[in-house]
Amino acid sequence: MADIDPGLTARPAHVPPELVVDFDLFDIPGGEEDVQLAMRAFQQVSPDIFWTPRNGGHWVVTRAEDIAIVQRDWERFSNECYMIPKKPAGGFREPPLDVDPPRHTELRRPLTVALMPKQVHEIETNIRQLAIDLIEAVLDRGSCEFVHEIGKVLPISIFLDLANLPREDQKVLRPIAQQAINSPSQELRADGFNQLGTYLLPIIRERREHPGDDLISQIVNVSDGGERISEEDAFSYAAVVLFGGFDSVASMLGFCIRYLARHPDTRHEIVANLEDDAFMRSAAEELLRRHGMATTSRLVVQDSALKDARFKAGDMVTILHMLAGLDERFIADPLTLDLRRPPINTHGIFGSGAHACPGSVLARRELQIFLQEWLRRIPDYQIAPGSSSKTTMGTVACLSELHLIWPTKA
Repeated sequence: MADIDPGLTARPAHVPPELVVDFDLFDIPGGEEDVQLAMRAFQQVSPDIFWTPRNGGHWVVTRAEDIAIVQRDWERFSNECYMIPKKPAGGFREPPLDVDPPRHTELRRPLTVALMPKQVHEIETNIRQLAIDLIEAVLDRGSCEFVHEIGKVLPISIFLDLANLPREDQKVLRPIAQQAINSPSQELRADGFNQLGTYLLPIIRERREHPGDDLISQIVNVSDGGERISEEDAFSYAAVVLFGGFDSVASMLGFCIRYLARHPDTRHEIVANLEDDAFMRSAAEELLRRHGMATTSRLVVQDSALKDARFKAGDMVTILHMLAGLDERFIADPLTLDLRRPPINTHGIFGSGAHACPGSVLARRELQIFLQEWLRRIPDYQIAPGSSSKTTMGTVACLSELHLIWPTKA
């Protein structure tokens, strides 16, 4: 395709014109209705790897095989800068996300240990009770705005429990997280981190002086090259964990609940098998495959090639994780949601390689538990007529609102 708009980033000499596509992560045509299918529309008509002049100019990887390569090859594709637009030199740091092995491995260890299957199993009762409490608070009403009453409340409450922080603090943290994660502006994202500092830094200092067994204490006292992590990096680490555990799960819940509202046959099949743990794991995994939400980027640190793309050091490469699970070359009939499909754990939702999401076990259990408790109490529901269920696009795509109704006993 030809270059598009002279007001956008000029095409570098190493990018051939036929690999240029007008793609804006923050404004996908059709994305408000179904962002995953809107992304796939680009996949189906574009080169496997293309370059866009939007958001500073960057490459985009759309196919499962290439997504896996870029995710895992941190020696060529560094996490030093993992979001677009490209972070300016000297910008705010975000360890452990923006560092690579071996430092990344050392920093991430306490988070990995805290979110292992055994540890997640130990908090399942709390997760289930929280889900029940949130659902029963709206049950008799016969309606709710799902995103803000439930979808965003569940994951941040679980994080606050793990961090030994008051659940009511989510009222402060939720708008900050939204700004820091999904703003297309580096300045607004940095401002979001600064706002979080006002809340989080006093807590970090207290936990460094008097550490406990909570998640925050483990993170802010981790070893970094043989020394305790600096206060600055401890803050960034805690912020990254907060944002990651909050926004991704909230997005996941919203997309899955909306899909089941739109597809009653699929919903009824799940309702009929709620007590079958193996089925529920398979169903949750299939819903996840269909509803990827996260997008990350990488900084090219050495000249290299992948298919027709010729990368130069300093280029940015954006990975459309959600498209790995919708790639017909990788998964047969990917647009059909088959609840008994053998789980495909390499669908890309949680990444792979050194930077794979350490919270994937927790996220999967949150979804499975929530589906069980929601559908036990509200097996038949629909999107409220005349309401919207718009999607906010960006690094983590999510529903901005979802109004649901259901019949009540009365």
